[in-house]
Amino acid sequence: MKINLKIIDASYLYADSEVSSLNTKEIVPKMMQRRRLTKASKLLLELMNKMTFTKGRIIYGTAFGELLATSKILKSILNKETVSPTDFQNSVYNTAVSYASILHNNEEEILTISSGEQTSLAVLKVGAVKAMDNDELLLICSETINIENIDVLNKCQNYLECAVALRVKISEEEENLFYKTSESEINVPISMRAMLNIAMNFNESANVIGVEL
Repeated sequence: MKINLKIIDASYLYADSEVSSLNTKEIVPKMMQRRRLTKASKLLLELMNKMTFTKGRIIYGTAFGELLATSKILKSILNKETVSPTDFQNSVYNTAVSYASILHNNEEEILTISSGEQTSLAVLKVGAVKAMDNDELLLICSETINIENIDVLNKCQNYLECAVALRVKISEEEENLFYKTSESEINVPISMRAMLNIAMNFNESANVIGVEL
């Protein structure tokens, strides 16, 4: 079964180590709220701001989750130190999208998905099923794996921070935008590549994707 989704808007960010020039201070003017944000939260808020999306149903995906908070917790345990309550709170996979929903008072459905290298493809599939209700949805993925000593573990990704968002709705129009792997594909974590590829190739004449379930 294939469901066609029309992309209303798309946005993305990626950087080799850290995405800079974020407008977090303007998006989150209250300092106490801003201080608690994880890097993934800041990336999501930046994309949502660019796409003027504040309220609505969201499907969020991440393969690695809040890796920085998790690594800090493990380091504290290893050193027999007290685990930071903030790190513990921020270690769950839905941290970023939860902060976004709180800041925007978004009470709509939010679903978090983690499916390893297939994460962004899984987000597309779940989004296609959810879009059958005729709602406009935000599909969004992020990875922030720039942590201490990441070079010891990472030998294949050039870009350690990445986030991508698609605003979509179900469509009866013909598919005209296709995800194809290639040697020139941006070398972000594999979990991100399907949605990033689609976002980067989206335009007015290529804006309908077919999602095979």
